[in-house]
Order: sequence, then C-alpha cells, then structure tokens
Amino acid sequence: MKKNYLDIIDPIHDFIRVYEHELSLIDNPIFQRLRRIRQLSGAHLTYPAAQHTRFEHSLGVMHIASQAGHALHEKGILKSDDIEILRLSGLLHDIGHGPFSHLFEEIIQEKKISHEDFGKELILKSEIGDSLSKNGFDKKLITKVAFGDSKFQYMNEIVSGALSADMMDYLLRDGYFTGAEHAKIDHKRITQSLDVHKKKLALERSALYSFESMMHSRYQMFKAVYFHKTVRAAEVMLLEALRLSDDEFGFTTFNINEFVNLTDEYVLSTLISSKSPKLKQARQLALDYQNRKLLKCVFERILTSRTNLKKTQTNELRANISKKSKVDENEIFVDSSVTPSIPLAPSKNESKSIILITNENGKSSAKEMPITEIPVVSAISGFMNILRVYTHQKNRKKVEIAAKSILGNLK
Repeated sequence: MKKNYLDIIDPIHDFIRVYEHELSLIDNPIFQRLRRIRQLSGAHLTYPAAQHTRFEHSLGVMHIASQAGHALHEKGILKSDDIEILRLSGLLHDIGHGPFSHLFEEIIQEKKISHEDFGKELILKSEIGDSLSKNGFDKKLITKVAFGDSKFQYMNEIVSGALSADMMDYLLRDGYFTGAEHAKIDHKRITQSLDVHKKKLALERSALYSFESMMHSRYQMFKAVYFHKTVRAAEVMLLEALRLSDDEFGFTTFNINEFVNLTDEYVLSTLISSKSPKLKQARQLALDYQNRKLLKCVFERILTSRTNLKKTQTNELRANISKKSKVDENEIFVDSSVTPSIPLAPSKNESKSIILITNENGKSSAKEMPITEIPVVSAISGFMNILRVYTHQKNRKKVEIAAKSILGNLK
C-alpha cells in the first residue's frame, strides 16, 4: 500500500509528518525560498550555529498546530477538517517574510506594510493558492487563520498569540540553535492542556506553571539573544544598508514577482557588488557585516517607558551626538529595540488575560485571569525597551562621552 505521507527528521520534534497535498506546497519554489531566509537574521555572527531558517520553523509550527488541533479534536471541540486548516495555516504563516526576517519588517513598517500583507498576496494570488484550491481547501479561510483574521478566534490563537504554535516552535528552535539555555518549554503539556471557552483559546489550570515558564523563557530569549547588543550591532548595519539602498534597488516595493527573489544572500550580494557611487556607505556596511567587522556599542539604557522612540527622535539624537562628539552623523547609529514582554494576541493588541479551565468532579469551570495576577508573568509584563548607541571602533571614546552626556538622564 502506497504511503501518502513523508516523515521529515527534525532536531526539535524528532519527526514531522507531511502529507502529499502539503508536500506540493513545500516543494513549490515560493516556499523553498524560505530555506534562504535565516530565522534570526544576524544572530549567527554572535551565535555561530544559529543558521536555521524560516523553512524548518514553518514545518515546526505546522507540527505543533497539528498537535494542538488533535488535542481539541479529542475533546470534541474541533472537527478533523479543522486540524488540516490549522496545519496549512501554520505551514504558511511565514510565507511572506522578506530577507533577514524581522529586519526587513522594520524597513517595510515605515511604509505601513508587513510580511503578512506579502503573505496574504502569496497565498491568495500565486501558485500556492492554486495548489490549495486544487486539493479542495478554502484558500481564503487558510489566509485568515494564518494571519489572525478569521472569525474562529481560538484557531487564530493556535497559530499566533500567547499560546501559539509559532511561539512554541521558535523558542525551542532558537534556543537549540543558539545554545541559549533559556528556552526550555514544555510545549507538549501546553498543547495537551488547551481548551476553548466562548470561542477563545483557554488552558487547563493545571498547566499554568508551564505557561508561566514559557513567558519567562521568551523574556529571557529577548534579553539574551534577540536584543543581544552584538546581535543588534550586526542588524543595525544591515538596516542602515537596506535603508540607504532602497531607492536604488526598490527592495521594499510591493511587487510580488520581484519579492519572491529576495533572500538574505541575494540582497547582501546585490549590495556588495553595487558600483553606484551613491551606495558607497551601504556597500561598506554590507561588506563589514559579511566580514563580521561590527559596530561597537558605546551606550546602553533599558528604558521603562513603553513608547518606541520614533525614527524622527532617533535621528534627532543621532544629530545631537554627532554635534557634541564632532563625529560624522553617518558614523553614529541610534537603535531603539522594543517588544511587548507578553506576546501580542492575533488582533495585534497586547494579551491582557488568559482563560483558565478547572476540571473537578466531572464539572469544568472557566475563569479569565488577568496577566497581572500571575506572579512570574506580572513581573515581566509591559514593554522591554532598550536604547543603544553604536559607532565604529575609531570613534568609540568620543561618541561614548557625547552619548552619556546627552542621554545619561533618560528614564
């Protein structure tokens, strides 16, 4: 009897089972492109083994979403068809990521676009959508679940949010490949303990400690890996190179046919091989990034305010530091790294509460618990906001003195 599936070996989940209709999506060049986009953009220059990509992460999200779906199916909440919708939505949730993942996101956000806009276009208007339709799936529904827009809130939350397959996979995977010990989470306990209350995803109270542990792991990973000062040094260089060269190359124009060619190495080699005199600085930054000749951090402050320093403010700070230090403005970089300490819900609002289900004597009751009442989570809720100033080694002392003088009193 012919098998209609394939088992892919994965260091995080041991085996990921993929069915024939899913394989037709995975083997499509649009999806294969994710092999050439690193999950953590510049982190491999600090954590050398962090070479993993959006490709294997997407397979992992499909796998965990499937486990969550099966757990809810056994409780009589989901139909078996819903599990496949979850699998496909998890598989395709990152299809619209650009080169260098979240870095590209920082650039396109300035143009009020997100990777989700590209993702929706790719699922609805490319061969990916054609393949879904051919296999009898509703590509519009899959798009909505993948990007948190469907009327089934609990399905949206399985793909993205505080109890999501996305977060469970990236924490496990990023922890494994960076070697950071912070991301040990019991994802099987969490997925097996999922429930639904009033169309929202809920968790059995007995698994609350696993949820607390996961939130703490995420917080630690931001501090130790995602916002690590050397990781951000590499990323600040790439960001600046992308901004300086965007007019010339149109990296961020909303053109799907050109977008699918954009991968990490394609953009880097395009920058480095550019002969344009206008792109001299962008070319040098890209070359220094490639050779790991990174900027030096001369000032760092963890801010308590929740507001992100807008581009205009960081530009103003850059100009003031330049004036005081007498160092060219182009050689000073002000970086404001901000993330909510608790992941956003699919609606893109901060998660304020979690629904806990208690099962006693054959009866179940639900309680919506504010995040502020969960001690470990409450302690880290709010925003993580780190302001840093970077410059080249030769300017280190001058810029450090100027930055401390101007920014020393920031709260």
